[in-house]
Amino acid sequence: MSGPRTQAAAAVPLPAGLAVLAGLALVPLAGDYWTDQFARYLLFGLFAMSLSLVWGRAGILCFGQAMFFGLGGYIMAVITMGMAGEWLASSYLGLAVAVAGAALFAGLLGYFLFWGRGLSGPYLAIVTLAIAFILEQSINSWYALGAANGLSGVPPLDLGAFGLSYELWEPAPRFYVLLGIVAVVYVALDRLVASPFGVVLTAVKTNPERAAHFGYQVLWIRLAAFVVGAALAGLAGALFVATDEFASPTLIGFGLSTEVLIWVALGGKEVVLAAFLAAIGVRLVEGVFGELLGDYWILALGLVFMASVVLFPRGLIATALARLPGRRR
Repeated sequence: MSGPRTQAAAAVPLPAGLAVLAGLALVPLAGDYWTDQFARYLLFGLFAMSLSLVWGRAGILCFGQAMFFGLGGYIMAVITMGMAGEWLASSYLGLAVAVAGAALFAGLLGYFLFWGRGLSGPYLAIVTLAIAFILEQSINSWYALGAANGLSGVPPLDLGAFGLSYELWEPAPRFYVLLGIVAVVYVALDRLVASPFGVVLTAVKTNPERAAHFGYQVLWIRLAAFVVGAALAGLAGALFVATDEFASPTLIGFGLSTEVLIWVALGGKEVVLAAFLAAIGVRLVEGVFGELLGDYWILALGLVFMASVVLFPRGLIATALARLPGRRR
């Protein structure tokens, strides 16, 4: 399996990725407005990294990745707002349950989707899209969760311990905490992709029949990637809700699922750093197009996306990153 091994090992050098994250540490110098904005962009970037693992590395085209993002967000809101009991209102517990809940849901869902010959390609995409749509409509009519109005007043992250409280109200401390979490996840994904499991994952994506012939459990390998991706999406959703202080059905449905697909495809689905940067870049460009073009901004963004996919099939940012010196092979 020299082909999959070579493909799995080809990646952006870790120091280059860390340098990008270190550069983002300068954002608070631009003021509170941009610090707040980039705090959300970081979490969208984390969300994009989760889909990059699932789609780019495992070959699982999930059109409903936002259902894990939204599920993590709602779990975080319910716990930290005391809706599950005041004695359970904890940011640490909310994050843990959000990640575990998204992972458990993905495990159950993925087991049925991948069982037997398993769904793949457009069939899997359609099924995941339908499930995300059903979940969004269910939340829209679930009055205990605020229905279409969502849940407002979600408490910010509280890093206090031993009876002490330290809520992240200020933009700069919150930004640096989120940046630290994103950096840890990025390093972990980089190590995962370069590990033997990452090699096997690429082999399963490239030729599942051959991987099965060599004795690999294709179902469980794909399921493991699907669960890890869902857990990361749940983490991103939980952090986003605590940052935005609001949870709404839009976090779980078709719109956000489509957006994250655009981010990852535009950046380069096989390169985690490219997907991360694309999420931030597209969010910035959306603001520029919105001011210049008004209601036509989405059309302009679509044209840019189509042109980029045609000219750079491996991803606009991934193509640029491939030219970096010291790229692992």
